[in-house]
Amino acid sequence: MATQTLIYIFVGLSFALYIGIAIWSRAGSTKEFYIAGGGVNPVVNGMATAADWMSAASFISMAGIIAFSGYDGSVYLMGWTGGYVMLALLLAPYLRKFGQFTVPDFIGTRYYSNAARVVAVICLIFISFTYIAGQMRGVGIVFSRFLDVPINLGVIIGMGIVFIYAVLGGMKGITYTQVAQYCVLIFAYMVPAFFISFLVTGNPVPQLGLGSTVNDGSGLYVLQKLDLVLQDLGFGPYTDGSKSMIDVFCITAALMIGTAGLPHVIVRFFTVPKASDARKSAGWALIFIALLYTTAPAVGAFARINFIETVNDQDYASAPEWFKNWESNDLIAWTDKNGDGKMEYRAGDPFAGKPEFTGETGQSGERVIANTPSADSENEVYVDRDIMVLANPEIANLPGWVIALVAAGGLAAALSTAAGLLLVISSSISHDLLKNTFRPQITEKGELMAARIAATAAIVVAGYLGIYPPGWVAQVVAFAFGLAAASLFPAIFMGIFSKSMNKEGAIAGMVSGLVFTFSYIAYFKLINPDANIAANWLFGISPEGIGVIGMLINFAIAIAVSKVTASPPIEVRKLVDSIRVPRGAGDAAKH
Repeated sequence: MATQTLIYIFVGLSFALYIGIAIWSRAGSTKEFYIAGGGVNPVVNGMATAADWMSAASFISMAGIIAFSGYDGSVYLMGWTGGYVMLALLLAPYLRKFGQFTVPDFIGTRYYSNAARVVAVICLIFISFTYIAGQMRGVGIVFSRFLDVPINLGVIIGMGIVFIYAVLGGMKGITYTQVAQYCVLIFAYMVPAFFISFLVTGNPVPQLGLGSTVNDGSGLYVLQKLDLVLQDLGFGPYTDGSKSMIDVFCITAALMIGTAGLPHVIVRFFTVPKASDARKSAGWALIFIALLYTTAPAVGAFARINFIETVNDQDYASAPEWFKNWESNDLIAWTDKNGDGKMEYRAGDPFAGKPEFTGETGQSGERVIANTPSADSENEVYVDRDIMVLANPEIANLPGWVIALVAAGGLAAALSTAAGLLLVISSSISHDLLKNTFRPQITEKGELMAARIAATAAIVVAGYLGIYPPGWVAQVVAFAFGLAAASLFPAIFMGIFSKSMNKEGAIAGMVSGLVFTFSYIAYFKLINPDANIAANWLFGISPEGIGVIGMLINFAIAIAVSKVTASPPIEVRKLVDSIRVPRGAGDAAKH
């Protein structure tokens, strides 16, 4: 059977499964829409949380970052996995014990203020829309290549799929859909990894294959070969980092702390029956996530080796089929600078900006590029790093059913997280803004309708951001983590562990952290991207890591303001004690 036919079958069956689950588990109440009724099994919730967490950035982009950044890509592995440990130990059980529906719900009640609730909603919307832009971009990339449609149309199709199961099913539908999506995405990630590890090293376990010798008779280990090959082509060694120590620390910390402040992940711990289940749920999620995260470094390394071997110094006329497939979707490109008809992959940028195709054909057969090739670089090949995991099975010449499986897995990863983000956006608007702030008299039926309308509007905005994203997938996602670290995390942390933190301090902290971090990212990425070089960064910290400074500003301003304003009411202090102290602890202390 043709590969394209297999792709249509695999993707069609997975979509039918997701939509079927959404219809079967349609939410009939606000509790089911917001927290799936609060009775989800910890193992099931752990699997759903893993799918919610392992977004397009994890499935599609992370191995691509590692493939092209080498050592520098390790910050994503350390930050994203370490953050889950922090979330499990510091926040999840306490928030579940508090027993609310949303993060703004916790902040509004803990800080006895609708103003604090509204500020939390604003922070949540900034974080979620920044995050979702990366997911919808990932959906577009998968659709554009595997279903042979333009990226923008792929984003629109993805919007339609998410609309069906997120708007109909709410958290109940999303939870059980995400269980199915986890099974699809982890199988889709691991199967080609086993194949490629065996082909490159003779060891089918990718985690072990990364430390094995290459199957080319050289006796070199995988990382040794990568270092030598890349240095021959003018790149730096794969195992050396180019980032400064302070930037590595800040990016890792921002990703870690941001994980513990992400609203779409936190809300998953409201869906289990009790606080102890929240911690169990986080443990299971970490196990499920580790399957992919321990595999990604090997996938990235194998992808870079295979890419160089199949592209560099090859005649374009006899270029492999996978190169032409991705070239037709504008995600890889070649321009013949020296007129020899060969694709020369070297260090440096091949073009003065992302290639734009004119539709014409050059004398060597390449698709003509509208913008000017970079004059100071010998590199002739442009590759979008987000395609590496998706293209890996084709580069390694794996069977068509493996390529189809990867297509279904990439879509599952992006759609699962997009749905979770849309839900927290819609619930924050309908529950926190309408029900708890501006229209407390609204009926449950009206609130449920408002949630679905808000989700629909959010999908439209998310689609726009997916069509015009401010960067590649994992980079956009990293910005969301920085915003979460700088805005919501300090308010949640101090809300649990500080009885003296009041509403004035929390509000001032959230606003200052969000404004500083968003302004810094916007300046270097949107307003003046030409200035985005280490020499211009504050303390040498990149936009991806600036959330740590935003967090420190948040903490400092919140504490300072709380010192000069009224203390929280006594009932709020008792509430904090009730969250942190286990049931029966007071009785035990009497004996």
